[in-house]
Amino acid sequence: AKMENHTTISEFILVGYKSHPGSQLLLSVLFSTMYIVTVVGNICMMLVIRMDSSLHTPMYFFLENLSALDICYSSVITPRATLAFLLDRRSVSYSGCASQMFFFSLFGTTEAFFLAVMAYDRFTAICNPLLYQVIMSKRLCVSMVMGSYLSGCINCSIQTGFTFSLSFCGPTEINHFFCDVAAVIHASCSDTLVNELVMLIVCGSIIVGTSLVVFISYGYIIITIVQMPSAESRHKAFSTCSAHMMTICLFFGTVFFMYAQPGATSSPNKSNTTSIFYTIVIPMLNPFIYTLRNKEVKRSLKKQLKR
Repeated sequence: AKMENHTTISEFILVGYKSHPGSQLLLSVLFSTMYIVTVVGNICMMLVIRMDSSLHTPMYFFLENLSALDICYSSVITPRATLAFLLDRRSVSYSGCASQMFFFSLFGTTEAFFLAVMAYDRFTAICNPLLYQVIMSKRLCVSMVMGSYLSGCINCSIQTGFTFSLSFCGPTEINHFFCDVAAVIHASCSDTLVNELVMLIVCGSIIVGTSLVVFISYGYIIITIVQMPSAESRHKAFSTCSAHMMTICLFFGTVFFMYAQPGATSSPNKSNTTSIFYTIVIPMLNPFIYTLRNKEVKRSLKKQLKR
């Protein structure tokens, strides 16, 4: 068959979970419910932090930005997927697919850097408490947030540019419920070896690099906590880090499975299920994890509710 140039393709068809028509209504209800919980939960977290001056510290500055990021991250995927399940409208324009991939990669990569930055913040607070306010200045915190977004922008530009330089022979079906990098590459009729290598090298480097920052930071944190003289100090230090550790395990575990291993584009059905966790479930769980595991946030929330 003659290969058409990718510029002649006007739209893609998202066929993720299409083989289960009886579950479409259930999926739409599930996705919409999780999205509402995500938005409401993260907005509440942002309001609690913003309204309580005692929470105006670097840790909560990063947490507030993480909540805003999670709303954007989930908004790129969930509303469109919900409508697709509910109305069975699975077509997405070529430019719409590229835009979704761009912003999904942007926010996903930025979140990985955010988690690394938050790990460094906890390392500084626990291992260098006397110098914490000096090291984690407002200027450094803002620079870290901006640097995370810049890194995300670089990665999403590379991934989107390389992916949409491929040829697609219409009609093109994408075995996913959104325009994920791996799924779109898998749908191409071009030789995708270079794209797979680029995804493996770039995404792998980002995941490994941010993971190293996290693990090294928490390695020092654990050593410092163990050496603390009182049980109360150890418990307080651990309670401020446990929520972040839960988020890290959930996020990096699923993302590594998706992008940082060879053959990541060859298992689209597994990718559909796995991607639900880091695109929908984790942004929904983050405010609850940080609220339930953080005494300061719970105390502030109770105070705001009494008002």
